[in-house]
Amino acid sequence: MNKNQALVSVIMSTYNSEKTIKGSIESILNQTYQNLEFLIVDDFSEDNTVNEIDRYINKNKNIKLFKNKENIGLTKSLNFLLGKSNGKYIARQDDDDISDLKRIEKQVELIERYDLDFSSSRAKIMNTNKKIPGVSYYLPFNIIIKYKNPFIHGALLIKKEVLDEIGGYDNDFYYSQDYKLMTKLLNEGYQYKFTDEVLYTLNMSDNISNNKKAEQQYYANCVRRNTKPNLII
Repeated sequence: MNKNQALVSVIMSTYNSEKTIKGSIESILNQTYQNLEFLIVDDFSEDNTVNEIDRYINKNKNIKLFKNKENIGLTKSLNFLLGKSNGKYIARQDDDDISDLKRIEKQVELIERYDLDFSSSRAKIMNTNKKIPGVSYYLPFNIIIKYKNPFIHGALLIKKEVLDEIGGYDNDFYYSQDYKLMTKLLNEGYQYKFTDEVLYTLNMSDNISNNKKAEQQYYANCVRRNTKPNLII
């Protein structure tokens, strides 16, 4: 391990992901960037997710598992992990996605080379290799963000001090918390680079985006209108 490497806290909330979490965990454990702490919170899973995670804990001291006593959702779970993190940088990882093994190394290098606040990358859709974002990648993000979120949440790597400054994720947004976060970051002028290189593989099958489309759309509309959600989950 390079002693000069800043600590990166990888945060992941998981729920009923026994079929996918192995690949997700291993894609982080095998990163070329080695100064990591991997913080996982299980959001009261009803399957064998925790057992799958436990298989890695004894062999990897940098993994810490927390268990919610009830299902509280992604937003509050991520804010909980932010409170437990010690890294200079925060990297997101979803429990059904895969990070390229050089993802964190390359994103940290981008931030440090250009003195940025955060970095992100394009992704490919699992089983199709379709690259996203597509055409919108070539348009100004400060315009695109008014209509949709061009960022891949799981591919975000950001300075922890920036998340602290803006108060982390907005707990009012049970869904589309990433859209709310990225809109705030762009509106407040935080500096970033979005690399064309594909550093993340995104699962688009049987996930929240597909299963909760109406709810996602409602919260996304609240972001666009800059209004507080009042939908009861």
